[in-house]
Amino acid sequence: MGDGGRGEVVWKKRSVPETLEPLIFVYIQLWSPPFEIREIWQTALGTLNPNPTDSCPLYLNYATVAALPSRVSRHNSPSAAQFITRLVRNCLPGGTNRCILMVCERSEVFASACALARAFPLFTHRSSASRRTEKTVTVEFFLVGQNNGPVEVTTLKCLTSATEGVRLAARIVDTPCNEMNTDNFLEEIKKVGKDLGIVPTIIRDEELKQRGFGGIYGVGKAAVHPPALAVLSHTPEGATQTIAWVGKGIVYDTGGLSIKGKTTMPGMKRDCGGAAAVLGAFRAAVRQGFKDNLHAVFCLAENSVGPNATRPDDIHLLYSGKTVEINNTDAEGRLVLADGVSYACKDLGADIILDMATLTGAQGIATGKYHAAVLTNSEEWEAACVKAGRNCGDLVHPLVYCPELHFSEFTSAVADMKNSVADRDNSPSSCAGLFIASHIGFDWPGVWVHLDIASPVHAGERATGYGVALLLSLFGGASEDPLLNMVSPLGEDADPQGDMERDCKRRRLV
Repeated sequence: MGDGGRGEVVWKKRSVPETLEPLIFVYIQLWSPPFEIREIWQTALGTLNPNPTDSCPLYLNYATVAALPSRVSRHNSPSAAQFITRLVRNCLPGGTNRCILMVCERSEVFASACALARAFPLFTHRSSASRRTEKTVTVEFFLVGQNNGPVEVTTLKCLTSATEGVRLAARIVDTPCNEMNTDNFLEEIKKVGKDLGIVPTIIRDEELKQRGFGGIYGVGKAAVHPPALAVLSHTPEGATQTIAWVGKGIVYDTGGLSIKGKTTMPGMKRDCGGAAAVLGAFRAAVRQGFKDNLHAVFCLAENSVGPNATRPDDIHLLYSGKTVEINNTDAEGRLVLADGVSYACKDLGADIILDMATLTGAQGIATGKYHAAVLTNSEEWEAACVKAGRNCGDLVHPLVYCPELHFSEFTSAVADMKNSVADRDNSPSSCAGLFIASHIGFDWPGVWVHLDIASPVHAGERATGYGVALLLSLFGGASEDPLLNMVSPLGEDADPQGDMERDCKRRRLV
């Protein structure tokens, strides 16, 4: 894995006895005779006091040993994925050839690998980047615990696909709108389609209006680069169900005529994080042998300001056939997603529809910086999302699902609904998700899942690639890949009770 778009990732496998002290050992090389290494190692271990993490440099910073928390709570991942990323970013020594030795249990390999990938973002425009020599980071796994045999080659291939998906999503989110406009996002979709042998379906600009996609068209019509609905479809033989992932792809969000302030607009290049995650996850899922019909639906637009911009009080007819009175042009994501989920229901015949979006600032207040918010019509899928988050490191926590109490916030005197709530103190993140669900109907018999990833899509000024690992884990049971089956909460290997007990126990030193 390289910095700034350079370098490569090399995955290796090892197994060690269960008695080996589990640690992350980040190193380049130890310039010490063999008889001195054990003494140095024991001294380093003796200095570590993780609270929640700790690290110790070795031999002039040529190596670092670092420890993860010895305990994690029931709402955290046993892998402590967020701490892995943080430690590697802070502790990894410089140089052109670096190595990370990750010691963990087999069940935590997937989450750990994705966490490591987040530490090596691809996008940079620093002038010094062009003068850098190519860097290689080699990642090795030592497995401990009951199932500590060698890592299979198929597992390494799965890790490669997943981590490439994480870094692809992060690169798209990190890229500013002057480069990642709707045209360029479509090029990214076409590249993935070409790699997988899939020709995307693309509906653009005036065709959106003519075909009734009033949400996507209304949001993006003022921008120089026109809005689009794009679909990648994987339809293998023998599929028994149809799944649609719908991603919010607002490449930049000024707020429209309900314009954002000077302090809240910076960072709105990240408003395409849902679509970026869907793209990265779709590529990885298909590569690893997804057995069911899978459609990736991208709702792309730039919410811009101009003479043709949507005005508050305008009424749009959405693809669902329902009319929406606009009372806040900065509540645009739900409009494009409403068209996306309607298309997935009506045209793609999806049995399961999942939409992923950086939808509300209130999500960070409701579930925090690290946990995405899930809203769904299925209690089983709500629990599955939470467990999938623990399994893969992309943490999730539920929102209140109660349309009979909350959907009245969108009441309009002149249309079927407004697009923004009347009372912003009444669970606004839940209400925003319910707006999307209303366009397939609250009585729809299929499974609908909404994931609001507004806060975890970035950490500081860098994108995290959040959502790729979550989608792969959540739908791992539909994959031919053994590793994805293992981390899936709905697969044959799922053990909800054992997982809950394990999360609360002393995990390990890493």
